[in-house]
Amino acid sequence: MADVKRVHDVVEDSLYTEDGTLDINKKPANKKKTGNWKACSFILGNETCERLAYYGMSTNLVNYLQERFNQGSATAANNVTTWSGTCYLTPLLGAFLADSYLGRFWTIAIFSTIYVIGMVLLSFSAILPGLKPPCDGNVCHPTSGQTATCFIALYLIALGTGGIKPCVSSFGADQFDENDDSERKKKSSFFNWFYFSINIGALIAASVLVWIQINVGWGWGFGVPAVAMVIAIIFFFIGSRYYRLQVPGGSPLTRICQVIVAAFRKSGLQVPEDKSLLHETADAESNIKGSRKLEHTNKMKCLDKAAVVTESERIKSLPNPWRLCTVTQVEELKSVVRLLPVWASLIAFATVYSQMNTMFVLQGNTLDQHIGPNFKIPSASLSLFDTLSVLFWAPVYDSMIVPFVRKFTGHERGFTQLQRIGVGLAISVVAMIVAGILEVVRLDIVRKNNYYDLETIPMSIFWQIPQYFLIGAAEVFVNIGQMEFFYDEAPDAMRSLCSALSLTTNALGNYVSTVLVIIVTKITKRNGSLGWIPNNMNRGHLDYFYWLLTILSLLNFLVYLLIAKRYIYKKDAGHAH
Repeated sequence: MADVKRVHDVVEDSLYTEDGTLDINKKPANKKKTGNWKACSFILGNETCERLAYYGMSTNLVNYLQERFNQGSATAANNVTTWSGTCYLTPLLGAFLADSYLGRFWTIAIFSTIYVIGMVLLSFSAILPGLKPPCDGNVCHPTSGQTATCFIALYLIALGTGGIKPCVSSFGADQFDENDDSERKKKSSFFNWFYFSINIGALIAASVLVWIQINVGWGWGFGVPAVAMVIAIIFFFIGSRYYRLQVPGGSPLTRICQVIVAAFRKSGLQVPEDKSLLHETADAESNIKGSRKLEHTNKMKCLDKAAVVTESERIKSLPNPWRLCTVTQVEELKSVVRLLPVWASLIAFATVYSQMNTMFVLQGNTLDQHIGPNFKIPSASLSLFDTLSVLFWAPVYDSMIVPFVRKFTGHERGFTQLQRIGVGLAISVVAMIVAGILEVVRLDIVRKNNYYDLETIPMSIFWQIPQYFLIGAAEVFVNIGQMEFFYDEAPDAMRSLCSALSLTTNALGNYVSTVLVIIVTKITKRNGSLGWIPNNMNRGHLDYFYWLLTILSLLNFLVYLLIAKRYIYKKDAGHAH
């Protein structure tokens, strides 16, 4: 009977995930009924619609601000990069709430609602007479109230999209049990297909929606993305019964502060040579909900003092967490600190990437946009070649590059995550060189033919395709590698927060771009000069700005190589509960 019971228990255990996930009814997640690609199909569908909504209203935003709100080239570009940067800063709030209290499922649900409100308000501001700026011919006259309404809508969208950004990719990865070998391999593919889904939405936005905005009107151009966002929420909720939900582990920021305070209080103590004497829970499970134990590492030994047990603490059954922390809690903080140099080195790529919605568009505005005698392609629509590049390289990477590289490296994923990111950073340097060369050629044509006052010069906009295509290739290496790296290297109970941390590189990249434009404009406009980025781009020097970005990207790449070489990947121990 005992043997039968043991077999029954083994079978019973194998029915459920080993990573501590629950189903929507808060019961242990059944492996066969939840998770895997069945659940991910709804998550990928939601992401496609959400990204269609986001890129549908943001891809051409710089032209909208110029046309409807009379903003100059530099002002419109800075407003877009500042807003876009905020979209990648608000994920810190969403991640904190997801990891600490709400869980990823409900965080996505709540912030998606805020997102829809912002999209609807932006649509109304482009349609309703009281909110829409009145225009005489090609000149509009926005009131301060109308401008405020537009920006309130934009920043509600920033809050909504930011709140869900760090949660959706992590929520998708949660559908694969890391303790199951076959599911763990599928998780690596998930990130590639997740990014593929992002770019399906971006493709429709850059082609169909930008064309609608230019040729039909901004009301329809913003209304369709608003409807797409409503569909995204519906898609998300339909899949509820298939999802696996990670249990919120409590405030990660509180745990980080506890380690710092405890280490400071015990700064005078010695860390024992025998690391098994450091404080840790006796059983196989971590005392942090949803988190496996982490093995002790010998780096940042000053933080180990938070886990040193004093004589008075040895006799206490419940130690004060602000005086004594577990090894796992200390290693959580070490994991985050180890990520910071890699995180900082990715800001330069985000700065290059942000040029697609600003300087690349302004550069494209000066080129011939005609396809045949009667059709013009909007300059913002050229970003679809970035999207097509991603849609090409994502499956090629997964199905061809990984198996090929694996033969030489022996690594399960072909490249390590840091190697993958490094390849992308090198490609981004080449992308800026190509963009700079195009601008040199363009300005040479302007000078030779005295085209200074022409709106568009007789040079095809399709010469921009190589720079967009290269940025897309770099994305597949950097952004997907970054997404996977920050998920895998994050402690279990801090995955949303670490995903948000990775997204803040995009925020800072946009802010760096804004600051660079401000500094460059201020310096180059001295002594009555028009500067590098005037309203009339034919009289400027956008090529100099591209060369500046090239130099900064190259220096950053060299620093990244040093950081990646010294990085030590984390090790888990035990199971989550």
